[in-house]
Amino acid sequence: MATMEPPSSTTDGLPGKIKAANAQHIDTNVPVQNGLQSWKPRFVDIGINLTDPVYIGLYHGTQRHENDLSAVVRRAVDIGCEKLIVTGSDLEHSKDAVRLAGEFRVHPCNAQSLTPETLSSLTTLAQTSIKAGQAVAFGEIGLDYDRLELCPKDIQLRAFEQQLSLAVQLQVPLFLHSRAAHADFLRLLSEHKKDLPKRGVVHSFTGTVEEMRELVDRGWHIGVNGCSLKTQENCDVVREIPLHMLHLETDGPWCEIRPAHTSSAILAKMHPGMGWGGWKSVKKEKWVEGAVVKGRNESCFIGRVAWAVAGIKGLSVQEVVDAAWKNSVTI
Repeated sequence: MATMEPPSSTTDGLPGKIKAANAQHIDTNVPVQNGLQSWKPRFVDIGINLTDPVYIGLYHGTQRHENDLSAVVRRAVDIGCEKLIVTGSDLEHSKDAVRLAGEFRVHPCNAQSLTPETLSSLTTLAQTSIKAGQAVAFGEIGLDYDRLELCPKDIQLRAFEQQLSLAVQLQVPLFLHSRAAHADFLRLLSEHKKDLPKRGVVHSFTGTVEEMRELVDRGWHIGVNGCSLKTQENCDVVREIPLHMLHLETDGPWCEIRPAHTSSAILAKMHPGMGWGGWKSVKKEKWVEGAVVKGRNESCFIGRVAWAVAGIKGLSVQEVVDAAWKNSVTI
C-alpha cells in the first residue's frame, strides 16, 4: 500500500433501531466558537482504490465522463484527509498505486494471478517502494470465501501463505482482508505470528464480535467503512471495537453507507457545518464538473463513517476522528 499526502488545501438523539448508548449521553456535535467550527478534523483514509478506472470516468470499459481524479483528491483534502493510503488489487494496479504514491498487494479474489513470476515482481516492487518511502503497508492480502467463484479456496490459501512469507521479509505493517474465512485466516496469521510485523489492520471488517475480539487480543487493528455498518449486528460489533484499535476508511469506489444500512439513520443528524455531504450528486451519465457521482464512493465521505461510528459508540465525533488519526499515523 502506498500513501498519498495531498497538497494542503451532532446528534442529540438516535433512532430506536440504532442500539447505541443512551441518547442523552451522545454528543457527536463538534466544538463551535463564535458560530464557526473550532475543531478541524484530520483523516487518514486507510483504504482508497484510486487506481480504479471509475475515477477517470471509465465504467466497464466505457468512458462516461471526464477524468476527475484530481477533483476527487481535492474534495478529500477539503474535508481534512491529510493522507490517503492507495490500494492495488494485483501487480499492475499496485504499480499504478505506487505511481500515485503507493501500496502493493494481490487481493484474495485475484490470487490466481500470483504466479512465481508475479510474486518475484511483487517482491521487487515492495522492496523498492519501501526503500523509497512510498509504501506504508503490505496488502491487501488475506482470504475471501464469500466470492469463491472468483478464486477457489485452495488457491487463496496457497497465495496467502506465500504472501505472509514475503511479509516476514518486508517487516512492514499488513493491510488484511478476511471475509467469511476467520478460522483459516486466524490460523495462518498465528502460524507466522512470531516472525510477522507486530502491527496491521484487518480492513472493511464485517465479522462477529467474537472474531473481532480474537483479532484485537492478538494485536490486530480493525478498519471500518460503510460495509462494516450495514446491519444491526455490524453496528453491535463496531460499538465494541476498542477506540485505540480503530481505523477509518472508505474503500472507495465501493462500501459507501447506503440508505438501507442500519447506520444511515445516524447521518440524518450530521452537523451541517462539518461539510461532509454538501456536494451536488449526479448519475455518471450526467456528470458535471464539481459533482460527485452517485454510487461511486470516495474519500470525501470518510466523515460519514466517523459520524456513524461516533453515534454507535456514544462518543463525540472528535473523539473518534482524533483517535483514528493517531492510530493510523502511529502504525
